[in-house]
Amino acid sequence: MSDVLFILGSRPVTLAEALALAAGAGVLLLFFGLLALWRQGRARAEAEARVKAEAAYRAQELEQRMRDLARIQAETAGRVHSMTEVISQRQSELARAVADRLDSTSHRLGESLSNAARATNESLTKLAERLVMVEAAEKSLSDLSSQVVSLRDTLSNKQARGAFGQARMEAIVADGLPKDSFAFQYTLSGGRRPDCAVFLPGDPRPLLIDSKFPLESITAFRESQSAEAKKAAAARLRTDLMKHVNDVAERYLVPGETQDIALIFVPSESVYGEIHEHFDAVVQAAFRARVVLVSPSLLMLAIQVVQAIAKDARMREQADRIRAEVGALVQDVSRLRERVGDLAKHFGQVGDDVSKVLISADKIARRGTRLEQLEFDAAPSDTAPALAGALADPSRRAAE
Repeated sequence: MSDVLFILGSRPVTLAEALALAAGAGVLLLFFGLLALWRQGRARAEAEARVKAEAAYRAQELEQRMRDLARIQAETAGRVHSMTEVISQRQSELARAVADRLDSTSHRLGESLSNAARATNESLTKLAERLVMVEAAEKSLSDLSSQVVSLRDTLSNKQARGAFGQARMEAIVADGLPKDSFAFQYTLSGGRRPDCAVFLPGDPRPLLIDSKFPLESITAFRESQSAEAKKAAAARLRTDLMKHVNDVAERYLVPGETQDIALIFVPSESVYGEIHEHFDAVVQAAFRARVVLVSPSLLMLAIQVVQAIAKDARMREQADRIRAEVGALVQDVSRLRERVGDLAKHFGQVGDDVSKVLISADKIARRGTRLEQLEFDAAPSDTAPALAGALADPSRRAAE
């Protein structure tokens, strides 16, 4: 047992010492092992206690959350129920409103459709009437076109054209003057017969009017295409116009028997305008020859001037009668003034009578008031002198 097993540092260790050290180390190891097991058990117990505490806390928190959730669920259920009732009420109101709107819309739509149908019927009726009018207008246009063709045929004939110009001139003169102021186909002393003679008041010399016009020349001038043809037509028209002006001046300007001027009637405004535009020299030459070209409008103006002259002459002839009538009118006005003055006097007298009646009415009203208030003490002193004065003065009594 005393054999050295090993040397620890400088000290030799024997078997007995080694066994003793081994036994002490086992006890220590057992102690430390038990200490480690106790610490592990304690740590495990603390961990389990902590786990149980956490589980209890979580269970309590979960229970609290469950209670909150149940409360929220109950509140949500109540709100859902309230919302369901509100939604059902709103839905019923919406259904009722939609039904009302549908009824109103249906009614309005029905009225609109009936109005539209009525308007459509009226429009169709008016359209039918317009179509009838269009048919009548078309018929009138066809008749007018036929009349225009007939008029063109008439104007192409010289005698018919002269009759047309004569008829238009006669219509203008007959519409503007009295019957005793003109004469158609009037015969002069030399046997000449102008188309129309207009008599001016206070002058025995008539104003002569010729209604013939060289229309072929103006038609050729209008329808000419080339410059040479137009120049030739213009020369022809100028020659025809001057010949007609000279014929009128020679035949219808008789010194001492007719007026100093004569009129040539151009039955178309466009022809008259074209002559003045392109042949002003001819117009000036005719004026120097005391012959005036007139269109329908200018002839109407001349007739109106003659009518005004005749009216002025008739007024001068009737001046004495007008003065007599004015004198009688002045006398009637004077008598009316006197009668109005008498009427004004009567109105003034009536106004005085009405003021007197109002005075009496005021007195009666005051006496009635005193009677109503039983004021008899002052009545004898007031009424006795008045009654005595009224009996003494009848005019005063009438005033009161």
